[in-house]
Amino acid sequence: MTEQAAPVQSTRKKKRQKLKREIIAIAVLGIILAVAMPAILYALNIGFRLKFLGRFLSLAIIALGIDLIWGYTGLLSLGHGIFFALGGYSLAMHLKVQDGELPDFMTQYGVDQLPWFWEPYQSFPFTLIAIVVLPMAVAGILGYLVFRNRIRGVYFSILTQAALLVFYYFFKGPIELFNGTNGLKTDSDTLFGAVVSSQSVQFVFYEVTVLLLIAAYLLCRWLTSGRFGRLLIAIRDDENRVRFSGYDPTGFKVVVFAISGALAGIAGALYSVQTGIVTPDNTMEVAFSIEMVIWVAVGGRGTLVGAILGAVLVSLARTLLSEKFPDFWLFFQGGLFLLVVTVLPDGIVGWFRGGGINRARSLFGFPKPVFTYPSLEEDPEVQKEREVFEETETR
Repeated sequence: MTEQAAPVQSTRKKKRQKLKREIIAIAVLGIILAVAMPAILYALNIGFRLKFLGRFLSLAIIALGIDLIWGYTGLLSLGHGIFFALGGYSLAMHLKVQDGELPDFMTQYGVDQLPWFWEPYQSFPFTLIAIVVLPMAVAGILGYLVFRNRIRGVYFSILTQAALLVFYYFFKGPIELFNGTNGLKTDSDTLFGAVVSSQSVQFVFYEVTVLLLIAAYLLCRWLTSGRFGRLLIAIRDDENRVRFSGYDPTGFKVVVFAISGALAGIAGALYSVQTGIVTPDNTMEVAFSIEMVIWVAVGGRGTLVGAILGAVLVSLARTLLSEKFPDFWLFFQGGLFLLVVTVLPDGIVGWFRGGGINRARSLFGFPKPVFTYPSLEEDPEVQKEREVFEETETR
């Protein structure tokens, strides 16, 4: 073995060990979510809360997509409600027309023939493909039109929000096509002969949500850990330098935006079917798309675990606070966001990674941890050099 090969093999060995620990952690968390949590909730006679947990986990899937496009690529999308709604409406449309009959609301508004774009949704395989491909295609087309013209920054955010409003009024407008603001209710429909709102079907949707969340995390982890991920970070930090290096960022941004849209579509389908209804107001509201960004900011931008954590914690806080304080929970949510932005600018995970625990310990008088030999820590010259270094860092 040459001297140059030894460090390389050591690095690979550390990476394999880190990957092994991560896989074990994912497996343990997956078992806890898929097996332990349902058992605990049913044992406590609050099994209905499992549906809430399923919604939170489905929202974590879209948070991963937001982190991919914003945290790693630096593109702040405020219109992901579009792709979320497309996934939700796709599954709801299949539930309405799977038996070949016209939905009730269409007959009420004088429609006597199923619209042409509803007909493919009679097929379940087509619906599964549409949940992923339709949001991905819309995101890809929108991203291509935007990125090829080198639109970025705040203009990209405004444009995605404008597109969101276009889709919002499209679904809200023709009441005979999508039932307007009433949306499509799914809880009374059936899937493979079972009522969607029944406990058994909801349990299946919860388990599917857990599996798809793990799959989405592994996909994002794979994308961000290799050369593709490093290129996304380079685009985020200095796109012009990437362009001067010979890469065309447009294609990479379109791909990551399309993947993010597909994740949003999957999340929308799972969330809508566990909520029992999909409407323009609960999927394509501007505030809801902004809330998605808050999840990632709270958990930690550019950290996939932080995106999941932020989505679950904020959604849980919103549910609990809205139950206790239905008129004021939005103020609490705004306050939480301000607190995180001012005190934890890197989010919860960023705070932990930046030594937040040690800083918190020092506030209560605990000594700082020793990073070198104790004799060096007590050396006045070393302490002086450290103080100079910390002063330089804070300037």
